[in-house]
Amino acid sequence: MSPSTSFVHVVAPDEHILTVQEALEPLYMKLEQEAEAKLLEAAVSAGWSAEEALEAIEELKRHELESIATQH
Repeated sequence: MSPSTSFVHVVAPDEHILTVQEALEPLYMKLEQEAEAKLLEAAVSAGWSAEEALEAIEELKRHELESIATQH
């Protein structure tokens, strides 16, 4: 785990959270942003434009969602 993610507070069950999803959401969102930033940085470093990289990232997200939807 990177140092930046170690500071995200995950709420314990006894702190009146309605669901585990709500407890984990801040960490999930932070990790997702970090991953997207790294993907963007890697693509730009490889010579792709930021716009092309962002489009590719969005396409990857769509494929992931479609894959999840077909599994259920």
